[in-house]
Amino acid sequence: MFDMNEDRKKMEEVVQRFKDEMKKVRTGRAHPDMLSGVKAEVYGQYIPLNQVANVTAADATLLVITPFDPSSIQAISSAIRADQSLGLNPADDGRVIRVPIPALTEERRKEIVKNASAKVEQAKVAIRNVREDARKALKAAEDLSEDVKKRAEKEVDDLTKEFSDKIDVEFKAKSDEIMKI
Repeated sequence: MFDMNEDRKKMEEVVQRFKDEMKKVRTGRAHPDMLSGVKAEVYGQYIPLNQVANVTAADATLLVITPFDPSSIQAISSAIRADQSLGLNPADDGRVIRVPIPALTEERRKEIVKNASAKVEQAKVAIRNVREDARKALKAAEDLSEDVKKRAEKEVDDLTKEFSDKIDVEFKAKSDEIMKI
């Protein structure tokens, strides 16, 4: 019999990566994961923000960043400003950095949903790649009969549809959250 546990595990990893990507997408409310993709040049190398500072959401419209080393404040502020996809303008008082989260316009919300839909397509391509690898493995398996191969191929297709639907559900929830004022 053909074992699909490995393929299921790979597809689950794709869905988990997609969920993590969706956490980074801005929804108009402050969330520390918004800055998870930002890397600041500290100590001569680019380091993820969560390794050089503590990021917290003070309220729905404000992120507060407390650097572990106060001398890195300028580098952190510059890194946040440099990330154009965020569109944020941090302000610091020498000890902490405050990042106000501006309200999203309808146009900006639609643009964010459009950018998120590109991530949907990337995730679905990754799932289809897992499906292709499984099909190749099925074709290469010489110890299986044609009936077993056909049945396993149908199971792989069903698995692909199942995980593709999970991505669609995640995206629908995220786009609804983005579009909600």
